[in-house]
Formats: sequence, C-alpha cells, structure tokens
Amino acid sequence: MRILVINNHGGGFADFMEVQPGINVRALFEQQIGSGKPENYLIRVNRQPVPSDQVLQEGDRISFTPVKIEGASR
Repeated sequence: MRILVINNHGGGFADFMEVQPGINVRALFEQQIGSGKPENYLIRVNRQPVPSDQVLQEGDRISFTPVKIEGASR
C-alpha cells in the first residue's frame, strides 16, 4: 500500500513509499528513524496525533517531527 512519509529530522524529506498492509505507526517509526526514541518526536497521521498501535491505511500521510533539536540550549 502507498503512503506519504514526511520526515522533519535533520534536512527532512517527504516522499511516497510502499509499505506492507497492516503496518502500525510504531513499526514504521522504527523503520524510518531507527535508533530514535518515539517520545522525542511528534508523530502525526493525517495531521492528527495518534497512538503508536494505530494501523496505517492506504493514502495516509504520516509525519515525524523531533521535539528536541540537537545543539539547542535553553
């Protein structure tokens, strides 16, 4: 199935990708971000915050935006 993935980490990118039907948000996060911690990202599907076990659907738009920027100070 085809979804749009928006990754705002670093330089960021947005692209359509094929994923297996039935994949959930956490599994896709682990594939795309790898060693990042989900609690350090704002994860949205179709512009809405979602639980990590939500199953993605054909045509969904998912975004990963870090809430902590490396090198930033308070």
